[in-house]
Amino acid sequence: MSSEQINSESKVSGNQANIPAQIRTELDIDDGDRLRWHLEDDGTLRVEVVQQRSGTFSDFDGYEGDQTTTVEREHDSWGVTVE
Repeated sequence: MSSEQINSESKVSGNQANIPAQIRTELDIDDGDRLRWHLEDDGTLRVEVVQQRSGTFSDFDGYEGDQTTTVEREHDSWGVTVE
């Protein structure tokens, strides 16, 4: 994060609040990321960004296993026969 302070505001609509674009960019917030809200004893609101970068297949290039399989053998191993 840059050393300059960023001040911004957004409007609450229903149960949702928009994150200003400059803050989203600065913190690299993307769709699917989560926000953890912490209300401190002094009334200060602290927000932690939890980036969702794992658990997706976007970077998956496939598995180069050393064993070839067939659908029939896979089904047979689970007790399902292919007719």
